[in-house]
Amino acid sequence: MLKKQFISQPKKNMIDDELFQKIRHIEIKSKKLVNEVFSGEYHSVFKGTGINFSDSREYVAGDDIRFIDWNSTARYCKPFVKVFNEERQLNVTFMIDASASLNFSSSPKSKLEIAAEISALLAFAAIKNNDKTGIIIFTDEIEKFISHRYGKKHTLLIIREILAYKPERKKTDISKSIEFALKSLKKKSVIFFISDFFDENYTDQLAKLQNKHDVTAVLLTDRLEKSIDDYGIIKFSDPETGKILIFDSSSEKNRNYFSKQSAILNENIKNSFIKYGIDFIEISTEGSYVEPLIKYFKNKIKRKN
Repeated sequence: MLKKQFISQPKKNMIDDELFQKIRHIEIKSKKLVNEVFSGEYHSVFKGTGINFSDSREYVAGDDIRFIDWNSTARYCKPFVKVFNEERQLNVTFMIDASASLNFSSSPKSKLEIAAEISALLAFAAIKNNDKTGIIIFTDEIEKFISHRYGKKHTLLIIREILAYKPERKKTDISKSIEFALKSLKKKSVIFFISDFFDENYTDQLAKLQNKHDVTAVLLTDRLEKSIDDYGIIKFSDPETGKILIFDSSSEKNRNYFSKQSAILNENIKNSFIKYGIDFIEISTEGSYVEPLIKYFKNKIKRKN
């Protein structure tokens, strides 16, 4: 039975030196980025997504009629509008796909490592704005749920869990992870759903999650999943099913077919986000994730204003 986990920050001798150095490197890099370029964008986008009813006041020209307080209007026989206070502390949830396909990469860092670094950057931005963070790690089952808490130690715990986590299963079930989130996240959350989205029949569930929370899909991609060079006869192994495919990459026709099908899959994933009004960021393992994140937040600020 899955239990919420509250784990204290490990001491250095409890984790191996390589993992400790990775965590330390990510911490330094993320805090620098947050302090220099990122915190303002995060604050502008997400502060104000959570609001509480505070009071009512008399209507003035230009007020949004959607916020008319009908009870007060009836009581005083003149229009009143509701006044809201911004909720100062948000819950930020990182939903991390840990299925076997996330270990793939043609670059030095795997998709899962990129996911950890993105989560770290966003988590340190959350700390700076006094928000709480939590994670849901999933494959085709929910493998780990760490409840929302505030502070540096908790953030470092989350980074460690993502980097060091050894999933028990290989396959992906996005719908099941969403069902868990819908049941477990009682308070409205800012959700960063980080995956390569190699799954089917999850878009309706994702739309339900979007209706209840503020969801951003982070689509992780890799160059070798989009196109392939002439390497001769190649043996592909599906990391989630173990299925073997022999592919003749020396054929230009085969390479073009591979690229076309990959492009269709990628567009179908993004179109499903667009259909349900879900914001998304596409991030490749071979490039920087900082520029796409900043561009995304700047565009979201423009739409908000």
